[in-house]
Amino acid sequence: MKILFAASEAAPFFKTGGLGDVAYALPKELVKQGVDIRVVLPYYSTMPAKYKADIKELIHFRVQVGWKSMYCGIKTLELDGVTYYFIDNQAYFDRPSLYGQMDDAERFGFFSLAICEMMEKIDFIPDVVHVNDWHTAMVPVLLVDKYHWIQAYQSIRKVITIHNIRFQGVYDPSILTSIFGTGMNIYHEAGVKYYENVNFMKGGINFSDVVTTVSPSYANEIQTQEFGEGLEGTLRYNSWKIKGIINGIDYDVNDPETDPKLEYHFSADDLTGKAKNKAALQERLGLEVNPDIPLITSVGRLTDQKGYQLVQEKTEELLNARDVQVAILGTGEAEYENSFRYFAAKYPDRFAAVIDFDISLAQQMYAGADLFLMPSAFEPCGLSQMISLRYGTLPIVHETGGLKDTVVPYNAYTGEGTGFTFMDFSGYALLGTIYRALDVYENQPKAWAEMVREAMSRDFSWEEPAKDYLDVYQSLVNE
Repeated sequence: MKILFAASEAAPFFKTGGLGDVAYALPKELVKQGVDIRVVLPYYSTMPAKYKADIKELIHFRVQVGWKSMYCGIKTLELDGVTYYFIDNQAYFDRPSLYGQMDDAERFGFFSLAICEMMEKIDFIPDVVHVNDWHTAMVPVLLVDKYHWIQAYQSIRKVITIHNIRFQGVYDPSILTSIFGTGMNIYHEAGVKYYENVNFMKGGINFSDVVTTVSPSYANEIQTQEFGEGLEGTLRYNSWKIKGIINGIDYDVNDPETDPKLEYHFSADDLTGKAKNKAALQERLGLEVNPDIPLITSVGRLTDQKGYQLVQEKTEELLNARDVQVAILGTGEAEYENSFRYFAAKYPDRFAAVIDFDISLAQQMYAGADLFLMPSAFEPCGLSQMISLRYGTLPIVHETGGLKDTVVPYNAYTGEGTGFTFMDFSGYALLGTIYRALDVYENQPKAWAEMVREAMSRDFSWEEPAKDYLDVYQSLVNE
C-alpha cells in the first residue's frame, strides 16, 4: 500500500505545534508496520543546516497559479526509514515564520497544486492521499475537481485529519480563479462555500472519503455549536465518515530511562531519579529545594485556548492557601506573560515563570514535577498530558477532547486513576481540583505512588493509533 502524507510542518525539520509531532511520528511508525508512506512538506528556508546538507534535488517544473507560472522544485531526503519530499519555491517559503503571512492563501494554494502535479512527475501515485488541517485541505478538492481527468489519479482515496478546527483557511472566493484556476463550479454549500467566502477546511471535509480527528471525544465535540467553530453543520452532514483516533507520542524521544535532556533517569520500578530531577528543577528555577513541597508545572502556549485565564485568576489564592510551588514555561498572549512574571516577582521561591520556548527545560518540567497543569478550554488531543503521564507526573486537566480520552480521573473510593479532572470550565473548579490533588499527595502517599505507577504503565505510543490509521487506509482501498 502506498500513502502520500501531506502536511505544512513536520519535526524535526519544522515544528510549531502538535501537527509537527504527528507528521513525524505517525509515518515513522507506519513504515515500521510495512507501509510505503512518504511525506510531502514545504521547503521552508528555516530548515536546520544538518538536514539541508543531506537533501537531494529530484526534479523541477512549473506550476500554474492563476495567471502566473511558478517554479516548483522537488527535493528529497530519507530519515528514520521515511522518504520526505520538499516542495521548493523561495518566493513562498523563504519567510521568517511558517504561518501568518499576508499571502498564506496563495502560499498554501501553490503547495496544494504542487502536490497534485508532483505525484505524476515523480512516478509515485499513492493509493491514499492523507492531508492535514487547512493548509493541505484543498488537495482532495483539486483531485476531484481539477485533476480528475488524469486517469492515474482517479482511484486515489482521500483522508483529511483535523488537528484543530479553529484554523480553517477562509478567503475571498476570487482565489478559485486567481490561485487554483478552477472557476466557481465548486463554490456551493456542498463544496467550499462558507457564507460569502471560500473555506479550505470545509472543502477538505466535503471532498475527502474519510475525516479523522485526533481524539474520539473531539470528533463528537466539533459537531456541536460550542466546539464546531462554524463548521458543525458541515461536520454533522458528513458525520458518517468521521472517525476519532487518539494521537500517540514518540516513545523513542519521551523515555524517562534514556532521555538525554534529563540529568537523572528513572523508571516506574525505581523513582529515585525522578526525586533527583525534582530537586535539580527546583534549583534551576530558583525555587526552594524541598522534596516535600508539591511542585506543579505547566508547559504550553499562553492563550485562552489552553485555559491560562483560569490559572491567572486563581494563582494568588492558591499560593496564599497552600504550601505549593508552581512553574510555567511558554510564550503567548502578553496579558498572561506579564501576569506570570508578576507572580514570579512577588513569590520568587514559590512561583517561576520562564517566558520562552525551551525544549530541554520542557522535558525537565515533565519529569521533575509532581503535578502537571493543563486546564485547556478545548483540546483536540493534547500531547503534554501524555508526556507527563509517561514521566510519572500526574496531570490536572479539564475534561475535554483528548484530555478526557487519555486521563483517568482519580477515584477516591477505589484509588484508581492517572490524574485529576474537572468538568466545569471555571477557576473555582480548577482550584478545587488542585486542592483534591494536593490532599492525595500530602495525606495518601500509597495511593499517590500507585497512581504514578499506573500513569507510567499506560501505553501512549504510536503503535496502536498507527494500526487504526492503517485500518482506515485498508478499508478505503478495499472498497
